[in-house]
Amino acid sequence: MIYKYIKRILDIISSLLAIIILSPLLAVTAVLVKTKLGSPVLFKQERPGKDEKIFTLMKFRTMTDERDENGELLPDEVRLTKFGKFLRSTSIDELPELFNILKGDMSVIGPRPLLPRDVAYMNDEQLRRHTVRPGLTGLSQSNGRNEMNWDTKLSSDVDYVDNISLLLDIKILFATVISVLKREGITFDEGADIDLKDWNELKKQKKLNEVK
Repeated sequence: MIYKYIKRILDIISSLLAIIILSPLLAVTAVLVKTKLGSPVLFKQERPGKDEKIFTLMKFRTMTDERDENGELLPDEVRLTKFGKFLRSTSIDELPELFNILKGDMSVIGPRPLLPRDVAYMNDEQLRRHTVRPGLTGLSQSNGRNEMNWDTKLSSDVDYVDNISLLLDIKILFATVISVLKREGITFDEGADIDLKDWNELKKQKKLNEVK
């Protein structure tokens, strides 16, 4: 399919234009995050991308670094401020991912990048979601964002891989914009992670179990 070959070109053009147009919003948000939540302004996290290659995903941080008397971070729901909730509900926190798209780690449309620990528990069919670049938004997000259950979301991601087209991407983009404007289907991304060494161990264990 020709579209698969020009999709990357469209990603570069659209992400670059979006960065230029949204640069005032990016700058103001960065200042507000620095003022209200502290440093660093960006939340960075390793995620599996195309062919399960690890990349560093960037978002605006939405939580403080508040800790208890033992120096342990407080629960996410405590550290997530009203300002942080606003960033998440409007998806402004996702805007730094435009740089991930420009760099080639992500696409505008594609399966949302999950956590490394999630990949270790996917079956071969579900792993096909990683044959394309992960997206800023995807088919499952446009159909309810984070409200879908695990299996339905992964099934939707595989459906996208099998049916990639310009028309489908346009439909997903418009549906996502409407969902964001209405602030529908939004739940918190816990931002939990797992050490990559542990992830590799999980994958090894999965292969051993398959052999047995």
